[in-house]
Amino acid sequence: MEKSLARGHRPAMPVWAMAAAILLLAGGLSGCIGGPDGGPRATKASPTPDIAAAGDPQAPSPGAMKIGTGSVKIALILPLSGPGATVGTALRNAAELAVEDFQKPDLQILVKDDRGSPDGAREAAQAALSEGAELVLGPLFAANVQAAAGVTRAAGKPIIAFSTDASVAARSVYLLSFLPQTEVDRVVDEAVAAGRRSFAALIPESSYGNAVEAQFREAVARKGARLVGIERYAPGAPAPAISRLAGLINGPGAQADALFLPESPEGLAIVAPALAKAGFSPSRVKPIGTAVWNDPRLFALPALQGGWFAAADSKGFSDFSQRYQARFGSAPPRVATLAYDAVSLMAALSRQYGSQRFADATLTTQAGFSGIDGTFRFRPEGVSDRALAIYEIRSGAPAIVSPAPRTLGPSGT
Repeated sequence: MEKSLARGHRPAMPVWAMAAAILLLAGGLSGCIGGPDGGPRATKASPTPDIAAAGDPQAPSPGAMKIGTGSVKIALILPLSGPGATVGTALRNAAELAVEDFQKPDLQILVKDDRGSPDGAREAAQAALSEGAELVLGPLFAANVQAAAGVTRAAGKPIIAFSTDASVAARSVYLLSFLPQTEVDRVVDEAVAAGRRSFAALIPESSYGNAVEAQFREAVARKGARLVGIERYAPGAPAPAISRLAGLINGPGAQADALFLPESPEGLAIVAPALAKAGFSPSRVKPIGTAVWNDPRLFALPALQGGWFAAADSKGFSDFSQRYQARFGSAPPRVATLAYDAVSLMAALSRQYGSQRFADATLTTQAGFSGIDGTFRFRPEGVSDRALAIYEIRSGAPAIVSPAPRTLGPSGT
């Protein structure tokens, strides 16, 4: 089994399947083990007393909470109060669900509240390490990741965070998140494979726009395609930029055959009508975007019909969402799967790799791992790769036109 996980040319092993196989080899389980990869679910055990039920007024305070009673201690640092507390609570709930589904893994999760601030994240990391944590999961926000990483790096411990800001990634500071750079690579690759060779872009003047522009330029160049024009615009005011780009994207003589629109649903509600008004035809120039397009508010916009965007296959999240709602009584935010996959992975690695369970070489295996949102892996420099699907907007709904691959190719290709 170690070979199947470590070899880059084989499919990534689902963390569920990995743990099941380990336990079965040890003779510790009957055939009822399974999980979100399609196997039968194990009968859910009642939460142990050290798992605080969501919303339970008798539950321990967030700063003192622990999940599990195993010998391997890891920390989970989240905003359980202050900014982001709602999302932080959902991430904590997802961690609880992972422990329950995994049938008492040898983990003890020290849940710490960073109060949504860098100072809180630093203090939480210090407290967790003083209590014996071997690895930190979280925080959520980029500034808090930086603060916590300063503590973990000095102690020689890895951190697996949930920020989408790739600038905070580094060796031993890994990001298990939906990075826009990966989405840009995937959608450009698919567009080129479909014969699109000339790209233009309308990019908002925002931190998100800054993050994706550099990756877009690199992806187009790497695939040997042409970049015929890029225009930036102030959020909410795309008309001047569209006018400057009009000769490249409008009419039968358009030089571009794909238009990159990395914009939020709120922004696209302004950009798309402005494009249509200017004469843009998506049947001539294919609109392409990132996972922020995956929003029902966009699917009827005329300028986006036939457009492609890259995102994780939604089936895994749909199944997870149903189980989460049955357990906690509310629908989870999209990012909740990150905590579930992180805890599941830690449980599986602790069973397979012994003292090397959280070593950099273990965490960065080329084959990667398979979670709720598909195959993922950590690069040595800290960012992650994900296997993503390509969706096409058709008649008011998204449809997969290129499934997420089961394996990941070499990084940077």
